[in-house]
Amino acid sequence: MLPLQGEHGTRDIRLFDKQIPFQRRHAIPRRTRLNAQARITKLPGYQPLSAQCMTTPRRYTLRMPRPLPIRCCEIHSLAIPMRRKVGHAAAERVCSEPIIFSIELHDGTIGYGETHPREYVSGESSSDVLNSIRKVFLPLLIDMRPANFGEAIEAAASLPTIDDNGRPITAARAAVEIALFDAYSRAFERTLESIAGYLEERGFEPPGSRETCRYTIVLPSGPPGKSARLASFCRWARIPNYKVKVGDDDDDARLRAVCNVIWSPLQRGTATLTIDANMAWDVDTARKKLHGWSDLPIQCVEQPLPKIAAEHWGRLADESPFPLMPDESLITMIDAEALLEAGGAGWFNIRLSKNGGIIPALKLAILAQRHGLPIQLGCMVGETSILSAAARWFIQMTPNVRRVEGSFGRLLLSGDVVRRSLRFGIGGRWRPMRGFGLGIRVEKDELARYGVIEPETHRF
Repeated sequence: MLPLQGEHGTRDIRLFDKQIPFQRRHAIPRRTRLNAQARITKLPGYQPLSAQCMTTPRRYTLRMPRPLPIRCCEIHSLAIPMRRKVGHAAAERVCSEPIIFSIELHDGTIGYGETHPREYVSGESSSDVLNSIRKVFLPLLIDMRPANFGEAIEAAASLPTIDDNGRPITAARAAVEIALFDAYSRAFERTLESIAGYLEERGFEPPGSRETCRYTIVLPSGPPGKSARLASFCRWARIPNYKVKVGDDDDDARLRAVCNVIWSPLQRGTATLTIDANMAWDVDTARKKLHGWSDLPIQCVEQPLPKIAAEHWGRLADESPFPLMPDESLITMIDAEALLEAGGAGWFNIRLSKNGGIIPALKLAILAQRHGLPIQLGCMVGETSILSAAARWFIQMTPNVRRVEGSFGRLLLSGDVVRRSLRFGIGGRWRPMRGFGLGIRVEKDELARYGVIEPETHRF
């Protein structure tokens, strides 16, 4: 029988003697359908059917995203020797002791985070960080099952920054949060720059401060002559930003020796200078010291006072010839709001490991921008490329970052957890991060090489 077109409005067709509904045409094998059509066109009296009837409808399958839970976590305690001793008024270090936290998802994706506990900074020791991860964060990770990167950001943002007793757990939180972002960014193929969109703050988007921000060289405590030689080398390398550690008996000689070396770029405005006292002074001592250096082009003074009430910061800020930059006194949003209310902050010094990770650091940066304060992104002495990569992602989505520290890599450490260590180059310049996750590849062999104990594994 010839194939006849149905009546007006009818979408069924006849294929030889079999009535086939239009909705079921996709069930006919394509080769059978084409052979039948070829035979039909050769019959006398053939008239083609309408294009609407002859066209096979295309089927689209909507796949609902599946939740992606965490399979297991590992905690690595490392010890990486430094190439040189680094000291300041609060501590001296010859070895870096990072805690690396890794997360493996059910699809096999692995993400890494890093933190450096400092009791004089956030009040957390290494044992405190390990206990916080075990008792506070692991129970939260068990129930974490995001189906997309947006849900992963929301889950990371809900992680606490203080424990039930009101004590900061920001160092532990930083390691967990960065590992979450590294893992889920790779799994869902979204860059970390998507995190800025979650906060919905104008201006917090790529390129951030990528085009203008340059790395800073930190001149540690030591003989003035040694600091001057290091400053001379850094001037030859066209480093634009310098920070001198003060707070000891030789701080005046050290500071003036460094100023003599970089005086010309300071006067031309191609270099900047800050000082860091690391909580070494009280209010009266700080006032005397700073007025004694009023003839020097100091951009700001980092943490001149110990962790005391914000009113003392306000009183010193009123009498200081230079802006003040809180560091150890700036841990949580509560600290930031108190310092701003007292008028004790002219800069914000943000550190990912100190402040709890990327999202808390972004919230502090938003608060600083709303009050017109510039930002320094600091670092912990001895950071590996994990934190260095996270810091670069932060710069790439945050405006108004004037100074940045870190990315020393193997210039300071004798080893790293990656094959190619992240570090800045001539002029303090750096390459932006790309790709998914942190953009680095952590080597398990290096983790095992510098591990002081066997990694602690938790399977869910």
